[in-house]
Amino acid sequence: AIVRLEFAPGTPLDKPVLAQLLGVSRFPVGEAINRLAAEGLVEVAPQSGSRVALIRIADVRENMFLRRAIETEAIRTLTKTWSHDHVAAMLRNLRYQQAAIDVGDREGFHVLDLRFHAILLDGLGYGRVREAAETARLGLERVRRLLNTKRRQEVTLAEHYDIVEALAKRETTRAAAAMERHLAAVMAELESLAVQKDRKSTRL
Repeated sequence: AIVRLEFAPGTPLDKPVLAQLLGVSRFPVGEAINRLAAEGLVEVAPQSGSRVALIRIADVRENMFLRRAIETEAIRTLTKTWSHDHVAAMLRNLRYQQAAIDVGDREGFHVLDLRFHAILLDGLGYGRVREAAETARLGLERVRRLLNTKRRQEVTLAEHYDIVEALAKRETTRAAAAMERHLAAVMAELESLAVQKDRKSTRL
């Protein structure tokens, strides 16, 4: 609910209310809040309770830095090992992305976008690297949904095709540059959005 912006940034989190809403006891709710706090999605303040964390541009920059470092290096490795079956799976994913754009399925496109990057990291085969990338992704999830417009979807799809084409041809430098451009473009739009929201604040 937090990631999907059903609970807006800054929303107070009342454990009894959440427990009743979810049909569970307060204990698992408390455990969940503690875990979400560790992931940066919840802020816990002594004596004043918990609330959904605000989206801070500094945190967005840090998480995007991690994603760029991990996924760009992953691409460099994968160009040496990527198989025809992997390429076929990614192209199939991209066809589904196009279909989602065509019917205006924003949520479907978002899920397929996530799957595209997951295919890459799964192919790398490093569990801890995947976990680190997943943590960084979660930190970006809410703000990325704010950019999930049709125009951004179309640009993203084109950038994804560039990545796959370079991978299929085993062009390491080109593939890494394509991934770098893709993630840098997303960060540039996030920065622009932050400025539009509040030119005098470091918070979205």
